[in-house]
Amino acid sequence: ENGVYWSYLHASDQSAGVIDQCGTPVTFPGCLTLWESTDNGETFDMPISVCLMSCQQCPCDDQRDHITAQQYPRVAQANDGTWYMAYEWHAQTILRTSQDGLVWSDWEYLTTPAGTWHTNDFPCSELERIGSHPNIRGEVHNCLLGAPPGIYIEDDMLYVFVSAGSAPGHMRCYKGNRHTPLDELQRCDTDPLFAGALEYGDVDLLGVDAHAFWDFRYVSSAEVTRIGDHYYMLYEGIRGPEELEIGSDTQFGLGLARSVTGQIDGTWEKFDGNPIIMDMQFNWGIGHADLVIIDSVTYLYSATSTETRGRYRLVWSTD
Repeated sequence: ENGVYWSYLHASDQSAGVIDQCGTPVTFPGCLTLWESTDNGETFDMPISVCLMSCQQCPCDDQRDHITAQQYPRVAQANDGTWYMAYEWHAQTILRTSQDGLVWSDWEYLTTPAGTWHTNDFPCSELERIGSHPNIRGEVHNCLLGAPPGIYIEDDMLYVFVSAGSAPGHMRCYKGNRHTPLDELQRCDTDPLFAGALEYGDVDLLGVDAHAFWDFRYVSSAEVTRIGDHYYMLYEGIRGPEELEIGSDTQFGLGLARSVTGQIDGTWEKFDGNPIIMDMQFNWGIGHADLVIIDSVTYLYSATSTETRGRYRLVWSTD
């Protein structure tokens, strides 16, 4: 309001000198922090380098308070002023509510099982399976549901978007009346909304030459808005490591998808020019984008490098 904007980011002592509300430096990747802009969203600063959410008791405990892994928060505000948040905690999707965007409720799981697990412990569907990857060896788990989430509110309907499976990855959504318990959201009828590339492609392909396979390993971090008769989604795509290693990714991109109909829970189509903004590269923040519409102008916030975040002005095509 009045040119003041808030942004929720996870940060740590290592990245921004953050301490928890008990006074202890927060280990990487960090806790939820509040950043503020007083110049209409051009620049943001963190007024207080302290975790926004308090712990139930001191010292803070990650299992109870999520204090060291409140990652990739997404926030949406309903028309009655209620705030809703989804964030990743060790690949699981956590939901909270707030009346002022500052003090948040206790947490709820979106669904269980979630995160990563093995079928020896609990079965999973084919969409939730972690498939084979030419440059990854030794996966401990073979199921995935969660990762960096997305959230969207339309009247009384709450939608939460998560990643289902890996190699290939899928974009899944859950929906339900936002006035009901958050852990009672149901899987959307269309499952998945869309999928990533079905294969890694030739291992020698990199950069532009690998664009056809850019979102093979993961699709996640949905940012949804409605423009006209369609819903648009920005999302993170990861092809995975370009050399033989375990787990570490080197090829990230930002993608765009659009609902085919005027329904979120329906068929989606991916932009054939993905990834957008820049070619795949070692930039782990590029896929975590935000859309903000100010005075009918659409701005996209996303990483310009691994250490900086920029603002782009979008011009919507009339084609």
